[in-house]
Amino acid sequence: MLTYTPPSLHLHLHLHRYPHSTTISSSLHHHPNHPTTTAPDPVLRIHNSKTTSFLHHRQPASTTTNETKNPPQEYENDHHRHRDSEGKPKTPPHILPPQEKQNILEMSLVTKRGPQFPGSIYANSLPSLQSVIQTQNEDDEDDEEVMIRRALDIRRKVTAEVFKAAMKKGKFGITYSTNLVNRLPDFIDHVMIEAAALKRSPEFKDSTFNLRAKLVIDHSNVVPLIRWLKHNNLSYPKIAKLICMSKGNLDSIRRLVEWLKTVYVKGEFLGATLLKSGDDILHRRLEELDEIVDYLESNGVRRDWIGFVISRCPRLLSYSMEEVKTRVDFYLNMGMNENDFGTMVFDYPGVLGYFTLEEMNQKVNYLKEFGLSTEDVGKLLAFRPQLMGCSIEERWKPLVKYLYYLGISRDGMRRMLTIKPMIFCFNFETTIAPKVQFFRDIGVREDAIGNMLVKFPPLLTYSLHKKIQPVVIYLMTKAGVTEKDIGKVVALGPELLGCNIAKTLEVNVKYFLSLGIRVRQLGEMIGDFPKLLRYKVDLLYPKYQYLRRTMVRPLQDVIEFPRFFSYSLEERIIPRHKIMVENRVNFKLRYMLACTDEEFNQRVADKVERRQRFESGRMDDAVSDSQMAEGTLGKTASSSLSS
Repeated sequence: MLTYTPPSLHLHLHLHRYPHSTTISSSLHHHPNHPTTTAPDPVLRIHNSKTTSFLHHRQPASTTTNETKNPPQEYENDHHRHRDSEGKPKTPPHILPPQEKQNILEMSLVTKRGPQFPGSIYANSLPSLQSVIQTQNEDDEDDEEVMIRRALDIRRKVTAEVFKAAMKKGKFGITYSTNLVNRLPDFIDHVMIEAAALKRSPEFKDSTFNLRAKLVIDHSNVVPLIRWLKHNNLSYPKIAKLICMSKGNLDSIRRLVEWLKTVYVKGEFLGATLLKSGDDILHRRLEELDEIVDYLESNGVRRDWIGFVISRCPRLLSYSMEEVKTRVDFYLNMGMNENDFGTMVFDYPGVLGYFTLEEMNQKVNYLKEFGLSTEDVGKLLAFRPQLMGCSIEERWKPLVKYLYYLGISRDGMRRMLTIKPMIFCFNFETTIAPKVQFFRDIGVREDAIGNMLVKFPPLLTYSLHKKIQPVVIYLMTKAGVTEKDIGKVVALGPELLGCNIAKTLEVNVKYFLSLGIRVRQLGEMIGDFPKLLRYKVDLLYPKYQYLRRTMVRPLQDVIEFPRFFSYSLEERIIPRHKIMVENRVNFKLRYMLACTDEEFNQRVADKVERRQRFESGRMDDAVSDSQMAEGTLGKTASSSLSS
């Protein structure tokens, strides 16, 4: 029969008497209608609703039912139940599921026991670790390997927690410590292995794993190193990667960072330089690195440039001395001197380390196909070393094909390459093609686009939306250029698109309008001579004053011939005007200036000769007239006398 047992008898039961039972924290007085049983020994507490649900969830249905309905008997009965007739231990009646085994492993390997509270399930009440490792077949190596892997994973978690505790002691925040530790799997394994190795030492034979892991972390000085690297502007991902690269030799990180500072690598680039220098950079001798630096310095790279070069091309530190010499000689053999080589490396450090020798030779040979010599290519690379960073197949060949489609010959491409080599570094689809299409839209003829680009290659380097379009809009709205003439203006004077609106164009437009020229007339002048707006007012003013005051010419002459402002006042305008005054001849400005000295002198001579003939013809006419007048007077006198 079931009987009621006082709650006081249910407290503090010895679990070692019932290794297969579960301790329940609920009291029977919470269930007054629950039946009771009579037993010689104290009865275990009965499950409440929460613990019953927990057991149903954590254990197989059959096991949970049996354990709930059949509480354990005396210890002696339980002892005999698990032995056979010969006295040997029996195989456990059931095998725990894998998830249950993993949970028990975690509870047995954690650093601290979890907090206990009424209604909790204690680890001691669960099956022993030995029963977890056991399987139906003791020789099942696969299952054993799985359990070992799980045990290692749990040890890693324990080691990570010890590392976080050390970080917390070093005044690091929880979030920073967690993010850093999550990126240190290799170093966590290193600490775990070293801590396990300390077990062999008699001094640490009886110490816990947590203590040994803490000693390994403290002895490595990793926490002070992390703080020092963080002080040098390294982010936690870079710090974590460096620590993993060191393979436990953390002193090599500090040693190499100190060396990088001696060659003027700035703190913000230390992390990137270390990470991109190769996996073996932490294991290289400093003497080898000093030899590389001294060799570069002897070939034109200044000492205070070395830090900039290394930070932009960290791979240079991973090369041997022989390979560095081979790369340097590749450029020096193209006719570069030390100054050109030094400035080239400073402008684009990747020219030394980012490309293989085969790629470098291919690019040099391709540039020679434009008609350039080896020395010309050397000068070109010294001026624009970024060309070595361009792909032949992806960048140069599509651009050359597009320029050929625009009617540009190989000589024109060579001119563009030598004047503005940066054009060959652009993606023509996103940079060049939209500008060409814009020129078509404003009226530039198809056959004039290629000539315009060859004439002024820097035009392709200007921004379409920030430079070219604003200038075109200003010319059409403020300078009087019509929509019909804007294409001609751009084709004849593409340099105009590179002028600053506020400092050049607007100043010149205001000056010409102040002379009395109307906006429409100014637009026609710009259409005839687009370069008109590129001159400085200081050069325009003396020429206009000489035209108006000394030459006594009207303003209309300038409107008809705006190219007048392009000629030198001292070398052409004044000397030719004096010749005209001395010879008493006069020409329009176009015939006065737009010719060579020989042509001008010939025109003056012809003009003088015609004037002389004209004057001599008038003298002959005057003599004949006087003779005729005298004859008439004589006839009149004789007739009067006869009469």
